[in-house]
Amino acid sequence: MTIQNILIVDDSPTERHVLTELLRANGYTVATAETGEEALEQIKTNPPHLVLMDVVMPGQNGFQATRAIARNPLTEHLPVIICTSKAQETDRIWGMRQGARDYIVKPVDPALLLQKIAALSRSLA
Repeated sequence: MTIQNILIVDDSPTERHVLTELLRANGYTVATAETGEEALEQIKTNPPHLVLMDVVMPGQNGFQATRAIARNPLTEHLPVIICTSKAQETDRIWGMRQGARDYIVKPVDPALLLQKIAALSRSLA
């Protein structure tokens, strides 16, 4: 499966805007959600090919939302890349244990993000 549709989950309007512009400029279709709960609802109605998930958000945090995606038989195939300011190695390990396929620390390096998406897309093909 080639990754084309990406859901950005972040409570920061600035982060959503920056990531949306980067991804659209590189040919991706983008949807956004401000919370983990909103993301899970969107995934039910319009499943993306990839989720870029922030961690620190009101309500359900990104670790909880990632775990919900990974443990649901209907969405367990959906790859999640965590994009967060939480830079500790323990956070990265915890995120991966919740079911994330990758972990990127903010500020996001655009080239690195695009590289990781392309590599993930190849691995899913």
